[in-house]
Amino acid sequence: MTTHKIGTREEWLAARLELLGAEKALTRQSDDVALRRQALPWVRVEKDYGFETDEGKASLADLFKGRSQLLVYHFMFGPDYKAGCPSCSAIADGFDGSVVHLANHDVTLSAVSQAPVAKLQAFKRRMGWSFPWASSLGGDFNFDFNVSITEEQQRQGGSEYNFRRGGHAMVAPTLPEPVLQNAAQAGSEPRAYVRERPGMSTFVLEDGVVYHSYSTYARGLDGLWGMFQWLDRAPKGRNETGIWWRHHDSYGKR
Repeated sequence: MTTHKIGTREEWLAARLELLGAEKALTRQSDDVALRRQALPWVRVEKDYGFETDEGKASLADLFKGRSQLLVYHFMFGPDYKAGCPSCSAIADGFDGSVVHLANHDVTLSAVSQAPVAKLQAFKRRMGWSFPWASSLGGDFNFDFNVSITEEQQRQGGSEYNFRRGGHAMVAPTLPEPVLQNAAQAGSEPRAYVRERPGMSTFVLEDGVVYHSYSTYARGLDGLWGMFQWLDRAPKGRNETGIWWRHHDSYGKR
């Protein structure tokens, strides 16, 4: 027998109307936060970043593909990973449906990772994805936007993530079990796995000049993770006890 509260339709409707008020307030707050994101000052990107793409070498401006806005998902796929991070992969499963709409609204969505472009291409084929994905290997892009650290930074614990110092100095004995599970799915040694972190950055191109406008990390990515938006509305919510998700072609495999 269920232990959840059972009620009448009238009781449900009264509770639902009370919840509706809270949902409307949250929507209005979300609208306000979006305006505050857009009001952030733009910072001119002075460094000449280089990337490898399906079409060859590219600059940051090239990643815009002729549009004025660029959304970059910092996908955890380090040079020695055998596959993309399963959490980033679950988020990226929702990209292809949005890319075409964004492209027709003056916005390019692209993933960027440190893995060589050949690895990215192979993983895209495995996952059945088609969104743009560039390699930043050998450059400073990932490090400057605080989604990759060096082994030396890891040893010293002097890195920044989510606008705070530290948080990257984890070593294998202290890594939590969910991180170890994700590292195993990515085919990465755990300490190398945590030298990459997820994030999202946005850029604007005006009069030939690229500006950085926004970045977010960690739980700031929740809104991009489509399955959790559905689960938050499911009867049992996220209902989690640990890492349960996998690469979408791995469910049912042992």
